[in-house]
Amino acid sequence: MKIGTTKERLLRAVQLTERIVGKKESLPVLSCLLLETIEHGLMVRATNLEAGIEVMCPAEVLGSGTVAVPVSTFSQTIRTLQGDKVTLSIIESNLIIESKGSKTLIKTVPHDEFPILPIQSDTEKISTPRKKLLEGLQSVMYAASPSMIRPELGSVFVSIHNEKIICAATDSFRLAEKKISNQNGLYKEDVLIPLKHAIELTHILELLTNDNIDVYIDEAQMIVVGEGTKFISRIIDGSFPNYTEIIPKTFSTEATLLKNDFSEVLRKARVFSGIEQNIAFHIYPNKKIFSATARSSDVGEMSDTVEAALSGEDVDISFHINYLNDCLQAIKTDSIVLGFLGAYKPLVIKGVGDEGFTYLAMPLNK
Repeated sequence: MKIGTTKERLLRAVQLTERIVGKKESLPVLSCLLLETIEHGLMVRATNLEAGIEVMCPAEVLGSGTVAVPVSTFSQTIRTLQGDKVTLSIIESNLIIESKGSKTLIKTVPHDEFPILPIQSDTEKISTPRKKLLEGLQSVMYAASPSMIRPELGSVFVSIHNEKIICAATDSFRLAEKKISNQNGLYKEDVLIPLKHAIELTHILELLTNDNIDVYIDEAQMIVVGEGTKFISRIIDGSFPNYTEIIPKTFSTEATLLKNDFSEVLRKARVFSGIEQNIAFHIYPNKKIFSATARSSDVGEMSDTVEAALSGEDVDISFHINYLNDCLQAIKTDSIVLGFLGAYKPLVIKGVGDEGFTYLAMPLNK
């Protein structure tokens, strides 16, 4: 194998693939990138057996070949190159990297056991806006459970159809839903993406630059294709909870306030809430009072009043701070609406005038 390319192209391929490599000591080739020459370029592949990726790196092919190279060594080498033009070649099972006064030899790993990535599905292609799918995933995936004990809760639900993209996630203590308009075709597909693969997919979508990506979904896997990149993820065979039935439509108490004010009171409460990270709200619409309190025997206590437009009944209620703070990055409006159903009942958070994002958080029962 011998190819000539640029540092920029190689680095892009590394950035897209390096997070997908496996870490199984019993199969060292999984901790490698597979470099294989193809017509007009170099194909860079990685897999951890549950997800895989291949990236086309444009290059001048001077000699064909395939090599598996440890990802950490290869990645660090490419990042430290000073020159723009790079030559890769194989000499006696070693990968030689040359660029502007630099020559590096990396010992390779036998590539015969590198898993074959699944071929592209025969299912119908779904073309969807890259930025919209990225926004949908980023708006909800923090609400998924980090555990796969219940796979449907450790996944992100994605529904793509001709009118909108719906993304949702829940760990049973909170729920996030994002709806985004979509007019790219006549189809409807629902899929459950494991959280760790959804995180990797957002990383990939951030690095791509094309407007649309193609999605193929079958019973076992989802394939996302765009800009010379193919990402393959296994999907969960299960049903996401029918969450639409638990989202309340009316509230006994409502508060409208600036998102920044809410964020600041959460930030201060985090300091005073100690290990438990709890914050209590005291809302009395007739007295025009919206206050937040937090206390810790080790640190002290705080009680702050927040300016807000209030309506409805009095309510005193407590939440875990993270369950309130996590959703704020998904709200793009300056003001938010908090909808309460009463003590020990869920809180719904929305952006003022934004019906696309809904967040539901369960309170603390003490």
